[in-house]
Amino acid sequence: MNTQQAVIELLEDLTGTDISNNLDENLFTSGVLDSMATVELLLELQAKFGIDVPVSEFDRSEWETPNKIIAKVESLA
Repeated sequence: MNTQQAVIELLEDLTGTDISNNLDENLFTSGVLDSMATVELLLELQAKFGIDVPVSEFDRSEWETPNKIIAKVESLA
């Protein structure tokens, strides 16, 4: 499974929302992600991909769309 598929599945499992048709949707303004779901997402990404994303260094603008999440995960892996 590639990074894109894994991130899409993780987001769907976490939020119950299928985002696969709009990978440029802002997940925060659309209400798909809130602060609690963001923390859960970071923990899941860290466990699945072995990356480290300290919450203190989290920049929401870098993680606001599925495409940005995929790119960020790939850059940290």
